[in-house]
Amino acid sequence: MKKVGKTTSMLLLAALLLSACSNGGNSGNTAAEATVQPTAAATQAAPEPSAKASASPEASSAPEAEPSAAPVTAGAASSTATQPAGDKGAASSTATQPAGDKGAVSGEQPAGGAPAAEVPLLYHMNKNYDIVPNEEGTNKKVVLLTFDDGPKEADMINSLIDTLDKHHAKAIFFVNGYRVKEHPELLKLIKDRGGIIGNHSWDHIVLKDKPYAEVKKQIEDVQKIVKEVTGEAPHFFRPPHGAGGDIGKKIAAENGLLYMTWSVGSLDWEMKEKDSNKTAKLITNVTDQLHSGSNILMHELPWTVEALDTLLTTLEGKGYSFADPRSIELKMR
Repeated sequence: MKKVGKTTSMLLLAALLLSACSNGGNSGNTAAEATVQPTAAATQAAPEPSAKASASPEASSAPEAEPSAAPVTAGAASSTATQPAGDKGAASSTATQPAGDKGAVSGEQPAGGAPAAEVPLLYHMNKNYDIVPNEEGTNKKVVLLTFDDGPKEADMINSLIDTLDKHHAKAIFFVNGYRVKEHPELLKLIKDRGGIIGNHSWDHIVLKDKPYAEVKKQIEDVQKIVKEVTGEAPHFFRPPHGAGGDIGKKIAAENGLLYMTWSVGSLDWEMKEKDSNKTAKLITNVTDQLHSGSNILMHELPWTVEALDTLLTTLEGKGYSFADPRSIELKMR
């Protein structure tokens, strides 16, 4: 019995110790708590992770900040996308500017490459085919220089224009279509060297007795080929042999051409290679008829080339200067 009593006493003491430990506070071993109250621990732990999820851990990784940033980034991308669109607009505006520049460049640089020379309209042609000042005070002691029946040879063209350049003179080169067709490079040479090109019909035939359709073709085919070669159609028309008739005048007007014959003939076309003193004869032929506004007819001929420098020097010595064909109105009055 004593033995049993002793055992019982030890068990009671152990129970008291366990009870004391349990009542000793919340500072006890967590593992013991988990072992003693697993269900309660799990129940209390569940809301904490949920609270933590809306608090620090996930917020620190900023899962919502990234989506929030994503719209900002998208907005920036949208803005960036809009900016290129704006850039395209700017580029479009820039593209328009060069077009304007081209427009500006095309006004200043016509065909031929040189800037357009502004030549004032100072003269007109009267019914005698003389050059007359438009206003009082404009120099009336001028002559118009013209050469018919070309283009023939580069050497003659260059020599004529060399002499014209020496005297600061311009001239009209009245060309035939069939010659231009054979040697378009010669027409281009005249143009490139500053010569003014005129229409002298296609075949150099007498036009006054020809029907309307034939005269029209003779004149307009020259307009077409000259424009094809040089980029500009003629503004002056001289009928071969000075015989265009009313039909020639009408068709010239329809094409915006100033119709003219001449008022002073050099008679170089009557000269022959074997003739002597051709230069003196040519000069005498011109000076015998010379007057203010003289419209002088010459040709692309070797003896005219030889005589030209002396002729122009003689005219200058008499007080004459040379009318720029571009200064003449394209309507007779």
